[in-house]
Amino acid sequence: MHREPDVGFDPGSPGSRPGPKAGAKPLRHPGIPMPIWSKVTATMGGGNNSVVSEIVLVGLTSSLEMQLVLFLVFSVFYITGILGNLLIVLTVISDSHLHSPMYLLLANLSFIDIWVSSIAAPKMISDFFKERKVISFQGCIAQMFFIHVIGGTEMVLLIFMALDRYVAICRPLHYLAIMNFRTCISLLVVAWAIGIIHSLIQLVFVVNLPFCGPNEVDSFYCDLPRFIRLACTDTYRLELMVTANSGFISLGTFSILVISYIFILVIVWQRSSGGLSKALSTLSAHITVVVLFFGPCIFVYSWPFPTVPVDKFLAIFDVIITPFLNPAIYTFRNKEMKVAMRRIFSQVLSFQKLFK
Repeated sequence: MHREPDVGFDPGSPGSRPGPKAGAKPLRHPGIPMPIWSKVTATMGGGNNSVVSEIVLVGLTSSLEMQLVLFLVFSVFYITGILGNLLIVLTVISDSHLHSPMYLLLANLSFIDIWVSSIAAPKMISDFFKERKVISFQGCIAQMFFIHVIGGTEMVLLIFMALDRYVAICRPLHYLAIMNFRTCISLLVVAWAIGIIHSLIQLVFVVNLPFCGPNEVDSFYCDLPRFIRLACTDTYRLELMVTANSGFISLGTFSILVISYIFILVIVWQRSSGGLSKALSTLSAHITVVVLFFGPCIFVYSWPFPTVPVDKFLAIFDVIITPFLNPAIYTFRNKEMKVAMRRIFSQVLSFQKLFK
């Protein structure tokens, strides 16, 4: 009797891998667009021989004592950063004296910093108590998507903040005409659009990769360069694309910011030597944030592959340190912001006295 050839899984075949059960469909993560999720589910369904359902995160250290210390330190930094940035957002929204372009941009920076630390930090902190640190394949894709959306948006936002400082310092009489509310909203829309496009360009290629065996990432979060190297195929061209994409936006944005700051200082110096010290005081906060934020990004994404262990330690600056420092560097040293916070605290205290 003629028998149809068996096209199922052959344990003896060196290239075969068992796939997930037929008909099983993972739930779509709400943050991942449907076109990308369709590719992810096709990958998980065996369309490209992928059998990886979870990613193992190595973390920062295996020492129990060091993990306890890092848990305490990072918890303090994370909670303080979240509360500080949230206070800035609420202060700018509630105080009419701060409804100006500069504070609108600062409030958006604080809003972004809340997300920057919340994407990876909570899991990193909770994983200190886990012997086996894992994240689902879908969760890993979602984490990389949001990391690059928020990161790309913050980079563009910092450029617009530098533009705001240029107009305020070099063209003060035209400041309100140039940096009006409509212009600020347009700049914010552009920043978020660039961040989303930047992330989608990379993930469209990543979700089609076959993952058939290795699933260990030497980091505390899903890092795109390390994630790509888990694929069971040659990823050299894709690695170059990621380096060109993320590396270009990191190095390019950093260069634009440095040039703009130098340009502002030169103009101020030419006009008045006394104004140079004031401009330096204003821009020193911006320069500090730029160096802390872009330093790790440039090293991780502009450095030629392969990745090195120091990458995950540098990422701590972007995930924990920078969101913690931004409120102090940008706003808590600002007189108008401090006065506005005192007004809010006074109103809260007065409100509480009414119920006593």
